[in-house]
Amino acid sequence: MAPALLRSWSMETKTYPGKPFPLGATWDGEGVNFALYAENATRVELCLFDTPDGEVTATIRLSDRTSNVWHVYLPGAKPGLPYGYRVHGPYEPSEGHRFNPNKLLIDPYAKAISGTINWHNSLFGYEPGHADEDLSYSETDSAPFLPKSVVIDQQFDWGDDKPPKTSYQETIIYETHVKGFTKLHPGIPEEIRGTYKGMAHPVTIDYIRQLGVTAVELMPVHHFVADRHLVDKGLTNYWGYNSIGFFAPDARYAASGTCGEQVAEFKEMVKALHAAGIEVILDVVYNHTAEGNHLGPTLSFKGVDNAVYYRLTDDKRYYMDYTGTGNTLNARLPNVLRLIMDSLRYWITEMHVDGFRFDLAATLARELHEVDRLSAFFDIIHQDPVISQVKLIAEPWDIGEGGYQVGKFPPGWAEWNGKYRDSIRDYWRGADSTLSEFASRITGSADLYKEDYRRPTASVNFITAHDGFTLQDLVSYNDKHNEANGEDNNDGENHNRSWNCGNEGPTHDPLVNTLRDRQKRNFIATLFLSQGIPMLLAGDEAGRTQQGNNNAYCQDNEVSWVNWEQMDSALIDFTKKVIALRQQHPIFRRKRWFRGQPVESVGVEDIAWFLPEGDHMSEEHWDTDFARSLGVYLNGLSLRTRDAKGNKILDDSFYLIFNAHHEELNFQLPPAAYGEQWQLVLDTATEETGATYPAATQITAAGRSLLLLMKEENKSV
Repeated sequence: MAPALLRSWSMETKTYPGKPFPLGATWDGEGVNFALYAENATRVELCLFDTPDGEVTATIRLSDRTSNVWHVYLPGAKPGLPYGYRVHGPYEPSEGHRFNPNKLLIDPYAKAISGTINWHNSLFGYEPGHADEDLSYSETDSAPFLPKSVVIDQQFDWGDDKPPKTSYQETIIYETHVKGFTKLHPGIPEEIRGTYKGMAHPVTIDYIRQLGVTAVELMPVHHFVADRHLVDKGLTNYWGYNSIGFFAPDARYAASGTCGEQVAEFKEMVKALHAAGIEVILDVVYNHTAEGNHLGPTLSFKGVDNAVYYRLTDDKRYYMDYTGTGNTLNARLPNVLRLIMDSLRYWITEMHVDGFRFDLAATLARELHEVDRLSAFFDIIHQDPVISQVKLIAEPWDIGEGGYQVGKFPPGWAEWNGKYRDSIRDYWRGADSTLSEFASRITGSADLYKEDYRRPTASVNFITAHDGFTLQDLVSYNDKHNEANGEDNNDGENHNRSWNCGNEGPTHDPLVNTLRDRQKRNFIATLFLSQGIPMLLAGDEAGRTQQGNNNAYCQDNEVSWVNWEQMDSALIDFTKKVIALRQQHPIFRRKRWFRGQPVESVGVEDIAWFLPEGDHMSEEHWDTDFARSLGVYLNGLSLRTRDAKGNKILDDSFYLIFNAHHEELNFQLPPAAYGEQWQLVLDTATEETGATYPAATQITAAGRSLLLLMKEENKSV
């Protein structure tokens, strides 16, 4: 950006009072309105810079204040202008106030941020190392070390872009990382690998589309901070769960520039994904900020008005921490709620995203201390005509007391189902667990979500996610191997619920590798044949490994990046096949709960459970912790739903065989009332399918395998 453009406003130009709304910096074609909420401030100054790394060209006092919003209008100012704030007020940490005008501050409503922090002691409101800690006061200017907020031009040619609006039951989520997914891809030009442009490249989009995915869930792209203690160790915050800008796409993922260009580049990515029918869901972190605890830096909110942005303890010096990061945003207060809602609406209306996954969502629902499903946060979202219409997914827990809230979010929300993850892992590794738990999870977890008219799609099912082992590592390691993080590896317990199949880490043993391949297919098949919304971790379909690292949050390198030259093509093909089965057959993505009762005009249940011997399971069989095998009948004529035109939805019927026993077992198929003939369409132990089996005959399931048989139904009934 040319300095001449950045200096489009000068001290000789008259300022106008401006308006208190909208908050942030807003260009109207003739100038820029600046508005900042700072309730307890006594004075606010706007600092303008010639370049993001350059000198201050003007300091303007905001003399107009409306309802705690300070504002000014600069005629002639244009997009690309770097700026920041200095906010005056009491520096009294024991009273909750940490104003320090020596600290340049990022605008909480900045739509673009010019780059990354250059860690320096001046970024702290106190003197690091001082005996009085945060009660001391720093007089060092932090401006040279802080990235600048940037005025943007919000205009963009969206053309005929339309949100895909994929229904929940049709949704297949692919959790991925903008940088890690494309950084090593040989088919993408090197200069755009690891960027929004890389995600928008035809090679990337074609792969995602051909896989059968309907939505990418991007790990945090809100502008974030790499923690100082990581940078000092030569590491970084790769995952990005450390936000400082809730409106700004992170500049690190931009190939085109950091003075507003990142905004247009993000929009181009969304537009390209939409054109392929792929939705964009953002993983968002509104529960805390990158400013840490009382000893953390002063970068934005802490210096703008600490007492009205954060949840403080009774003595006000310290922060309530339900997040494990040192602070918690105070979503009980109107100004913070407005910030969050304005941010969500902005990403929907201006950036065209299709939904959000809320990190540690339980934190946002805390009122005084308890998690409250009737909290102001949920109430506001529920009544908002924009936010309530996109996909809303909760990570339904935090680290505070009572923070595990699986199944307790309001109607309209979907939730990451941690109980599904744990149950499926336990089942296939042969851990002591009951078949009743397993059956509940693969049928949508009615025990968790059926109340309040919620549907099976309230459950976001996953085997692996960014946090923990990849699928390859889940079947290859019993212990974590996080030496690169500087962590101790083992504490004697397998918290990962993993099983290395007989050898820790990579091996040339063909029997171990054959078993691992089968286990991966078991996990993938179970995931996509379960009721609910499946979420696949990017690279799991291709055998991606992190070499046993189960917490690669600080590994911005080959440990975390997808290695496109070491792809398991056979596993990719298997994943495509199972996803296609799910897409072709609505029985695997039901809108309504199973009843387990005979269906009128069909004569048999919508779902039935069988022992390997062919007998119906009884109550005594459900709660035995040594049982490993069962058969499940799914009635395709019992969906009890209609399509958009009111036509009854019918499907073929299926028989699922699960054998987690280590030896092969013979399974007797159900009697003729459930189907006179069955065709084998999937077997995780072999690629051979197509064989047909009459009713009540036997079929052999290999040890630790899953079989799927289909009965074609007359769909004209």
